[in-house]
Amino acid sequence: MIAQPARIIRSIILVSVAVSCASGCASKQTARSAASSEPNSVAQTARRPSVGERAANVALQQVGTPYRYGGSSPSGFDCSGLVHYSYANVGKSVPRTTGALWEELAPIDSRDMRAGDLLFFNIAGKMSHVGLYLGGGRFVHAPSSGKVVSVETLTSDYYRQAFIRAGRPQ
Repeated sequence: MIAQPARIIRSIILVSVAVSCASGCASKQTARSAASSEPNSVAQTARRPSVGERAANVALQQVGTPYRYGGSSPSGFDCSGLVHYSYANVGKSVPRTTGALWEELAPIDSRDMRAGDLLFFNIAGKMSHVGLYLGGGRFVHAPSSGKVVSVETLTSDYYRQAFIRAGRPQ
């Protein structure tokens, strides 16, 4: 079976990041600026990453995984399955469905969003989609049938108009 291009690129990026971390003494770039300049990572400082940041990184590792209705594993994800899987992998239990996530999480102001916050979207006239915020206006999600887990931006016309609110698992 031929590996998906996104998985190959992700592997190359992970190896590159590991090599650059191992040669940290030879580089003048700080760990924080290296992490924030990497397009497919959540920026982190020297402190221990939050649960949300760790969940966002788990979700980011799934980029390229096919969408599968009801899916909640690396063989295929739907939007809430990706959220559930990502948080479960860092030891945090969150509801499995988009509706239950919406009900459980109190709204947070979009100016206060942090990596790992959940973003809710109005698709086809109803709240029916969720993604994980990465920072910098980007989020990762499992969009719909025939597509794969991907990173999008909140500034795109479609998602800017569809965005309803954000919430943070406690």
